[in-house]
Amino acid sequence: MSRRQQERIAWSPVYTRAMSTPAAPAITSLLEIMARLRDPEGGCPWDLEQDFSSISPHTIEEAYEVDEAIASGDLESLRDELGDLLFQVVFQSRIAEELGAFDFEGVVEAIVSKLIRRHPHIFANAATPGSIGEQARSWELIKDAERKAAEDSRGGRPDPFAGIPRSLPALARSAKVASRLARLELAGQAPVGEGTSRSPSPGSIDLRTQLSDAHAAVDAALLREPGSVSERPDSLRLVGEGLRAWVRLSRELGVDPEQALRGVDDETIARVCEAGDALDRPPPANRHQVGNFEDR
Repeated sequence: MSRRQQERIAWSPVYTRAMSTPAAPAITSLLEIMARLRDPEGGCPWDLEQDFSSISPHTIEEAYEVDEAIASGDLESLRDELGDLLFQVVFQSRIAEELGAFDFEGVVEAIVSKLIRRHPHIFANAATPGSIGEQARSWELIKDAERKAAEDSRGGRPDPFAGIPRSLPALARSAKVASRLARLELAGQAPVGEGTSRSPSPGSIDLRTQLSDAHAAVDAALLREPGSVSERPDSLRLVGEGLRAWVRLSRELGVDPEQALRGVDDETIARVCEAGDALDRPPPANRHQVGNFEDR
């Protein structure tokens, strides 16, 4: 971090308030507890057995529990779940420190550098973006430069999909792939029809074709004789292509496919639970008027 960046941060009112909070002693206590848990002499047997691979599923689970707490609106639960997620960061950092790779301080330094680098309009002399869209485009340019620098340092072949984890939920991963493909198509680096755009183009026409093909395949599947077995590879590809088409449509509409699917599933669960509660209650005097499930 340059001296100018340090001075600009130091004079930031938000940063000054953050520096006045008693977080440092609490973080130190957490790091000390983690060190104690991983102490070969007297540490916790379970914690001592963990490595990156074994602890990774717990990290993913804790992230989902944070999301669940946010959705519930329970701030006390959110505080607890954020603590659990922070512990996962500390745990993985401790394992890395024992391997001589990096420590928790290095993790913090890395994110501080990244945030400063990705906000040049705050910590440097860059012009302030005029809209959220301009901000997003600025971030993408910066991230593209970061990926290119990382590839150059490794001496590898440029990978336009670098940074998209295969372990992401399939819909979320497909949405990211669609976003990268759209940028590649606009730059003339992707096959026509693989990406999407906001205006009618060969890509959007291809999207309509995919959705139409998916509907036709559904009709054919529904007409299949009951009990008949379809070819599994064909079925997998059919479902995969159909899902990808809907993911691309969600991008055109500016909708997160994960949130969209989660939302309708939540509505279904709520309706079923509400119906179950209704069945548990004594029937009303005029059952046919109310429409009891037993009459249908």
